[in-house]
Amino acid sequence: QAQAGWLQHDFGHLSVFKKSSWNHIVHKFVIGHLKGASANWWNHRHFQHHAKPNIFKKDPDVNMLHIFVLGDTQPVEYGKKKLKYLPYNHQHEYFFLIFPPLLIPVYFQIQIISTMIKRRFWADLAWAISYYLRYFITYIPFYGVLGSLCLLTFVRFLESHWFVWVTQMNHIPMEIDSEKHRDWLSSQMAATCNIEQSFFNDWFTGHLNFQIEHHLFPTMPRHNFWK
Repeated sequence: QAQAGWLQHDFGHLSVFKKSSWNHIVHKFVIGHLKGASANWWNHRHFQHHAKPNIFKKDPDVNMLHIFVLGDTQPVEYGKKKLKYLPYNHQHEYFFLIFPPLLIPVYFQIQIISTMIKRRFWADLAWAISYYLRYFITYIPFYGVLGSLCLLTFVRFLESHWFVWVTQMNHIPMEIDSEKHRDWLSSQMAATCNIEQSFFNDWFTGHLNFQIEHHLFPTMPRHNFWK
């Protein structure tokens, strides 16, 4: 599931086939049939991230719903306004209990399903239904309905940790702030950092350890980032 996530990312960025239409078709298959998610939901969310990385109210990836405060200025703003939805002085402790385990199994699942229905992404919904049909037809004979649901939840629980580690380590250490109206190149460089290159890191991150190169050249095939 994690590797299918990196693979759909490649198709979503039109970096596999020369024809955009082929990338879009296979993207819907991979994210829909192999992962049970929505291509339109991912495109809308991820393209906002690439356009305005780490910018509050413009990058959905730093919208933490008052659960966490990020960067240097947001904690100060919350302090001045006396906004204390949670004990933020302990967020480094409760981060591991909330963000990695719950992002994909809970938050993303609710957001994906509600988005497909509200925005009438019926093709995406059909692909997602095909994923669940295939999954339950495969596993119910072995584990029953409850066992299959538990397995699905456990897999997404593990994948969520994997996904959070990769996506946070090359963005969260960088500047997170309000819109500063920088030029595009500077805004990308301020929000991204790379992780040491190795065979394992390349595989584990889907080559997104080269996050700077990915943000500067988002349609470049991932195996060329190191060059």
